[in-house]
Amino acid sequence: MLAKVTIAALLSVMSLPALAANCELTVDSTDAMQFNTKEIIVDKTCEKFTVKLTHSGKLAKAAMGHNWVLTKAADKQAVATEGMTAGLDKDYVKPGDDRVIAHTKVIGGGESDSVTFDVSKLAAGENYAFFCSFPGHWAIMTGTLKLSS
Repeated sequence: MLAKVTIAALLSVMSLPALAANCELTVDSTDAMQFNTKEIIVDKTCEKFTVKLTHSGKLAKAAMGHNWVLTKAADKQAVATEGMTAGLDKDYVKPGDDRVIAHTKVIGGGESDSVTFDVSKLAAGENYAFFCSFPGHWAIMTGTLKLSS
């Protein structure tokens, strides 16, 4: 038996908004040198992607500061090592380092910062890493970022 469909019913279905891609994410950091996520998947339909970094700890940024840095996985160690010499006032990121796709400033307990970057900077199939470049943190506070296929 065929269902009776009204014009009003068709119009209501046709006007439903398409599900938008989630093009932002909050990443929390702690006094225990941890991010609350180890993997981020960026939807390829996003033009821009925003990461909001929060610090749910209590320690000051000079003692237990954190940032969020994005590079190709192959560049992570060199960027982190070279970033240490840049110092806290430059967020432990070497100025002008073109290997850095995006980064937040270093924040302390109770603070937050955000960074938005163009998704066009990411390539499908490439391995990306995010990490905290505060000295000694990058080996523990790290994760992967991927562009959805």
